[in-house]
Amino acid sequence: MVTISERFDSLGFDGTPARLGIMGGTFDPIHIGHLACAEQVWQQLGLDGVLFVPTGRPPFKAHRNVSPGEDRLAMCALAIADNQHFDVSSIEIDRPGPTYTIDTLRALRAYYPPWVEFSFITGADALENILRWHEREELASLASFVGVTRPGTVLEPSFFEELRASGFSVELIEVTALALSSSYLRDRVAQDKTIRYLTRTAVIKYIIEQGLYHD
Repeated sequence: MVTISERFDSLGFDGTPARLGIMGGTFDPIHIGHLACAEQVWQQLGLDGVLFVPTGRPPFKAHRNVSPGEDRLAMCALAIADNQHFDVSSIEIDRPGPTYTIDTLRALRAYYPPWVEFSFITGADALENILRWHEREELASLASFVGVTRPGTVLEPSFFEELRASGFSVELIEVTALALSSSYLRDRVAQDKTIRYLTRTAVIKYIIEQGLYHD
């Protein structure tokens, strides 16, 4: 029975050390910026795989309607289907209540052997708020963090000193990705504008078939 994901469910159970990237997000919808980011981090860090984890009920987006978890999960699965280094997990969508990163990392740590390391991939803008994340002390002990930046992004050295003093292991990776957002795709769909080449064709087909993003 699959517990975490189809492709990475047995990672590390043969005793081999491994490093798994965890990429959380609303993915409403997933787009090529997400995919390009994950691919470049996977290659640069030599990860064994990247697990996309769509959020269940993100507390920080309570002000807007988020598409059903089943739809966001399905779009992620369609987007990564042909990349053997990627997979998607329903672990957050299946869990009741608000979604917190700490709960996800706890569940992953309880499942995988201790020699499987986690690298949590997030945007540099999110990193700037990490010291305010839920239960940050334990969070720092469960994973290293990869901050993804656009070319030219500069973060103050004092910021990293504060993170290290709080127990966080953080690495910045500059990736070449489009200045693209899910909200931009949603707006275009709502206006009956094309999103071809902004996400995978299978995702576009799913959006059309399910009638997503139209009021």
